Amino acid sequence: MKKIELEIIALSHSITQTHSYAVVLGEVNGLRRLPIVIGGFEAQAIAVALERMSPSRPLTHDLMKNFMNAFDVQLQEIIINDLQEGIFFSKLVCFTEHDTVEIDSRTSDALALAVRFHCPIYTYEHILDNAGILMDDATPKKSKGENVGAKESSNKEENLSLLSLEELETLLTEVLENEDYIKAIAIRDEINKRK
Repeated sequence: MKKIELEIIALSHSITQTHSYAVVLGEVNGLRRLPIVIGGFEAQAIAVALERMSPSRPLTHDLMKNFMNAFDVQLQEIIINDLQEGIFFSKLVCFTEHDTVEIDSRTSDALALAVRFHCPIYTYEHILDNAGILMDDATPKKSKGENVGAKESSNKEENLSLLSLEELETLLTEVLENEDYIKAIAIRDEINKRK
């Protein structure tokens, strides 16, 4: 089967499920999008890596990367290889000096590792056919390498817009101390808009 390369286009709160997030993958050099609902911890892990934040202690996916590096295991690619009853299945394709191994993974964990290893993300045509969304040419598209941040709901953005720059700086410090990196990105974006 021919693999289709994807890239992370957006990370936002899920409209359909409370306390969940959606990561939107876009077809490289194509118009199809693949939205995947993920949990809050995994969304935070992806956001931290995308925004190149440095948590005070390693997150689980950072620990996994450190472990793999310590034993000279490289993550070559991830493949979203199946879709059953609305659940995406993925595998990590890892290699060492002597072997290549495919490891079953939750898609959210695979994406969090892919961002850390800067490795490609792939899927197959039948998955895009079943769960993908075709965007028209007028829809703005992220170019490769563009900074991707988490998007908060418009209600939360409005609340941030009511705060002063000083209040935003204080709030940013608080949420970073609480390791709420998704909220930190939204606050940082609001601060950057004002500068």
